[in-house]
Amino acid sequence: MPSTWEEFYAENPPPSDLDKNKQRVQEFCQKQLEHGSHIVLVTSGGTTVPLEHLTVRFVDNFSAGTRGASSAEYFLNSGYAVIFMHRIKSIEPFVRHVMGSKFLDMLQVSSSSNGSPTISVKPSEVDNLLPILSKYKAAQESQKLLQVGFTTLSDYLWLLRAICECLSAFGSRAMLYLAAAVSDFYVPAEQMPTHKIQSQDGVPTIHLELVPKILQPLVSLWVPSAYVVSFKLETDENILIKKARSALNTYKHKIVIGNLLQSRRNRVVFVTTHDESEARLTHSQEQQGLEIEELIVAHLKREHEKFISGTN
Repeated sequence: MPSTWEEFYAENPPPSDLDKNKQRVQEFCQKQLEHGSHIVLVTSGGTTVPLEHLTVRFVDNFSAGTRGASSAEYFLNSGYAVIFMHRIKSIEPFVRHVMGSKFLDMLQVSSSSNGSPTISVKPSEVDNLLPILSKYKAAQESQKLLQVGFTTLSDYLWLLRAICECLSAFGSRAMLYLAAAVSDFYVPAEQMPTHKIQSQDGVPTIHLELVPKILQPLVSLWVPSAYVVSFKLETDENILIKKARSALNTYKHKIVIGNLLQSRRNRVVFVTTHDESEARLTHSQEQQGLEIEELIVAHLKREHEKFISGTN
């Protein structure tokens, strides 16, 4: 079984589109370096663990990518260039506001003067859609947003390392906002059957291995000068701070954002090696549509600026 991150990469092949995505990331990073931009990598969504090489079945988690997608928007608002590394088909920035039938409900079909059908936004929905569309177009025109997709755990880890290689050139101006829900267990490639597991063969025995802790080489080797942010999700408040501090002591990164499953939409705790602080939405703020990610990004922007200036 792979016991180190080096062995994981040696024993699990890269995704077929890795070179294409690396080129896209390199071109994006070069533009941001030329502009002197601050840049953030936002990882978002869950990772699948295939049970077969020709995958029909897989192990998954519940993450839909809400935190990553909303945070990416607030980082763009704060002036950052954003690489949004997301689980394919998870929630994406801007689109998240008008997903599914909600978007179709905003449209109407009518006839033009020559009788041809036309599609337009309902007048009652213009004020809702216009700010979203304007911000999306601004992000596209400024070339400050790059979206890169993954599906499996192996895809995620290969892509993460490739992006870190590009971000190392930014030094302290780079932030990594590791909000993806990465699987803790996986099936090693050599133990997976090639074809679909057949139910007629009875209940399969599946042996899962622990995923090597990639945060260690990321912090110490790949982007040693970057401002690295990780997340810790728990269900027991009594162990949340302890687990967050344990992660900081182990991996030596800058901050852990702790949150409880039950209250993750309205409360988080920022834990560093020297202190802890809280961000919480009031009931009134929630009613007004304020999102906790806006408070998270504002806090991180201040701390990142301190870090860059050497006062953190």
